[in-house]
Amino acid sequence: MAVLSSALLSGTDRAADDAEHHIGRRAALAAYEKAGLGPQDVDVAEVHDATAFGEIQQAENLGFCPIGDGGPWSASGASALGGTLPVNPSGGLESRGHPVSATGLAQVFELVTQLRGRAGGRQVPDARIAIAENGGGLYGIEEAVAAVTILGRTR
Repeated sequence: MAVLSSALLSGTDRAADDAEHHIGRRAALAAYEKAGLGPQDVDVAEVHDATAFGEIQQAENLGFCPIGDGGPWSASGASALGGTLPVNPSGGLESRGHPVSATGLAQVFELVTQLRGRAGGRQVPDARIAIAENGGGLYGIEEAVAAVTILGRTR
């Protein structure tokens, strides 16, 4: 496994309708640029879904679908195991009771397990590129901090 990139950003004062500058989107774009990759290269994702809407919003922020299309994209099955880009095959934060400090560690552990091909019934076939998005705190209308990490299978 290799860490291909990691971006850690702070929240900003932005207008509520300015989704293009959401902290999660800005962190994702920075991580993609550092890795020389884009959303089309990702095979599996673990995102901060403290609420059901979180997965939808972060799918948009990570560029898996256009902003505003996260609900229909998810409802189509695209984010399900077996879909075009599985999101939270671990079950996400909601399935773990949102273990605040352990969230990021749980995400990276799941993604490393996926990249090693050892996820059992949760396995995304031939996963080579994985992305984790995690945020915390509040600053205005968004998270105070967001981290996006891209991992890659090296063999």
